[in-house]
Amino acid sequence: MSGPLVLAIESSCDETGIAIIDVESTILGNVVASQVALHAPSGGIVPEVAARAHLRWIVPVLDEAWADAGIGWGDIGAVAVTYGPGLAGSLLVGINFAKALAYVHRKPLLGINHLEGHLYAAWLLDPGEEERPEPEFPLVALIVSGGHTFLVEMRDHLSYRLLGQTVDDAAGEAFDKIARFLGLGFPGGPALDRLARDGDPDAIRFPRAMADSGDYDFSLSGLKTAVLRHVKAEHQAGREVDPADLAASFQEAIVDVQVAKTIAAARSRRVACVLLGGGVVANTRLRERMEKAGAEAGLEVWFPSPALCTDNGAMIALAGSWRLERGERTELSVGADPSMELA
Repeated sequence: MSGPLVLAIESSCDETGIAIIDVESTILGNVVASQVALHAPSGGIVPEVAARAHLRWIVPVLDEAWADAGIGWGDIGAVAVTYGPGLAGSLLVGINFAKALAYVHRKPLLGINHLEGHLYAAWLLDPGEEERPEPEFPLVALIVSGGHTFLVEMRDHLSYRLLGQTVDDAAGEAFDKIARFLGLGFPGGPALDRLARDGDPDAIRFPRAMADSGDYDFSLSGLKTAVLRHVKAEHQAGREVDPADLAASFQEAIVDVQVAKTIAAARSRRVACVLLGGGVVANTRLRERMEKAGAEAGLEVWFPSPALCTDNGAMIALAGSWRLERGERTELSVGADPSMELA
């Protein structure tokens, strides 16, 4: 791939991210304004509050990313922006800001699927990171985030075939709900990951939903219920539950199925590479288990760096670079698509 720089805006949920990358997938500027402290008192994201925070921070974030990159508008080849899926109000802030920048500076606009961005995070090079080999096609990719859990096959760039997905809750949602149940605060996923490191993953045998379903779909709703029932039963019997053991056992039940189905899909599709993306991929146990299982199966396993697993503008910029290279453009009339699927 060769071409000019891409500036990208990500505002699909509760983080305002703006980044600029070059043609070698190197990040020149990548700034994220987090809203964690803003939403922590409510224990979850309040859409209206999130949208207003994006309005407050989007210009300062752009200014900082611009200063870090040290470039001018003449270096920019296109403006990319997430236009779905996500929270409607949050998406609209980023989309309208991107439209204004593209119109004023006469740059092409590129609407990018947020999930596609998470896939491309694994190709990004952190500032100062030396050039390295890239994931090779064909590959199988697992996306695990707060709102999505699914497996896709990629035979080439921007080419996706859905293999399986969650039939109910997403992995990130399950982590956050059980973390809230344990009193770990918001966001729950990272806190539960830390607590689980001190626990025994074999202490409690929670169900591995759909582990033997014969397909690549996932289910997590029943697992959450099993955790709540276990704690209630233990309390009724007069026994205390070790929070670390509970966290580790719950986490292991999720990771077991995700790893097994990903490796099975890779073998079935006869690929040599597995790629992971999404916020839950920052989970240390998932990374550890997937690396081990991949090595045993003779597969290369690719992760984004932990900082690039969560929402950021750089992943949107890289997906935009590939779409710009292929001559794609998005009309300025584009709107938000909160329920967008990965086509």
